[in-house]
Parts: sequence; structure tokens; C-alpha cells
Amino acid sequence: MNHDLSRRSLLGAALALGATARIPALASPSAPAVFDVALPSGRVCRTWRYDAVGQQRGTVLFGHGAASAPWKYEALFKPWTQAGYRVLAPLHVDSTDHPDRAKFVGLESWAARIEDMRGVTATIEGKHYVAAGHSYGGLAALALGGARPMLPDGVAGTLRDPRAKLVLAFSPPGAMAPLIDAAGYAGLAVPALIQTGTADIPPGADGWNSHLLAFESAAKTGERFGLVLDGVDHYFGGAICRPELPGPKQLAQLDRAAALSLVMLRGWMHDDAAARDHLAALVGERPGETLMRR
Repeated sequence: MNHDLSRRSLLGAALALGATARIPALASPSAPAVFDVALPSGRVCRTWRYDAVGQQRGTVLFGHGAASAPWKYEALFKPWTQAGYRVLAPLHVDSTDHPDRAKFVGLESWAARIEDMRGVTATIEGKHYVAAGHSYGGLAALALGGARPMLPDGVAGTLRDPRAKLVLAFSPPGAMAPLIDAAGYAGLAVPALIQTGTADIPPGADGWNSHLLAFESAAKTGERFGLVLDGVDHYFGGAICRPELPGPKQLAQLDRAAALSLVMLRGWMHDDAAARDHLAALVGERPGETLMRR
């Protein structure tokens, strides 16, 4: 693939990236802690930590969408923390809330994301963790799970992390030169839940289907699920990523996606056969959603 990408074209691509009943509150989660991870380049990666409510069952590493920030996803994080998962969410340099955003031009911001991912994952204790993300962050999560996006100049080695046991990708991009294509997504090597919605249409695209490219390209193992939610857009109406949108926020649909992600976590993070069977039984069309399996 051509590695030349202008700042304008990358920013346009980045903006294209970033993206049941209400789950009852079990307890009030504590305010997130914020810590800095020192990186080899001399930068620090400021990271938001949302602690599990009660006993911790695992860790979710979450990547935000382009130009967004960790705290704009708290509606998604809450079901995970209430179910016993700690969430680590770095603030990447492409965020409009990052003080050094202007210093990273073109693919430099992708290289910085990769460095952030490597730095934060090195702090995770335990044998496994969950790689998750929305939009641009969904691409990064899929890369931790084996997808092979382009490596920018100066970045070496694989992005695959054997400790990433499964992937939760919310509205990841389709083919987007020079970063990723179908062949790159074919490298996905772990179970995954990949979500989109029928109103999740990238600028200039004919439809929403491109967000399922990773689901369609990965080998059939019976452990990849594609979720399509009727009427859901890239931001769940501003419930995630862009809270400034006028809405209405699609909170019920976001909770449905979160609820299915929790079934995925039980089934594949904790090897729960009943949860796997339950998710398999949900495959098909029902009012408001389609769940597919490969």
C-alpha cells in the first residue's frame, strides 16, 4: 500500500473513524483515576482507569474514536465496570482534548496510538485482557487481536498481542487506504463481536455495511459475531464519542450492544459454555437487530 498520506486526507479518514432494556445500577461506580504511562519516545500517555464494582473479573483496554476522549464513553463503560471489569482508556494524541494534538501530523498520530497501546498494555497484570474500541479505536483493538493494519514509518514489529483474548469492536472502519483493507482484517485471530447500525454510514459511502469488513474477512471459526442495530448511527445519537450532538441519544440500543458484549465476555473471557450457547441462540433477526455468526 502507498504509505504517503497527507495531513488533510488522514484527518478526513480519522473523522470517518471516530466511532435490551437499561441495565440496572448495582452500585455507584467511583470516579475514574487518571495516571500517566511513560513511553520510550519520552511522551507520557495519560490514561483513565474506571475500576470494577466489586470483585474484579478482568481488564478491558478501550480505544476512543478519532478526535474523541475516554470520558465520552462512560455510558458504555458503566455496564462493564458493574459486571466486574476494570476499563483502561488512554487519551490519544488525535483527540481534540489532547494538548499536543497539533504536533502530530498525518500518520504520526497512528504511530502515537500504537506506542500508547504498547505502553498501556505493558501495565496490565494478568494473563489476558479484552481489546475494545470504537471507530479508530476499534481498528486498534482488532489489530491487537491479529488484524494487520499498515505500520507507519519508524514502527516495527507486530501489533498482535497474545494476551488480547477477544475483541469488542464498535463501528470499526471498512477498507481505508493506506491503513487497512480486507486482507489486513483477515488476520484477526481471536473471537470478536463487531457492531454497526443501519444509520452508521461513513461520509461518501453508499451504506453502513463497510463497518462489517473485519467480520466478513476473518476466517470462519464460529467465534466471530456481527451485530447490526436498526437505526443506530456512528455515535448512538451522541451517547458515545460526541456528546455534543443534539440526539436523541440511543441509550437503549447502546445498552443492548453492551449486554451482548457482556455475554461475549462471559463466554470467551471466562470460558462459560452456557454463555456461548446463549449468544449462539440469539443469532438471527429480531425486532431492532440482526446478529450474525461466522
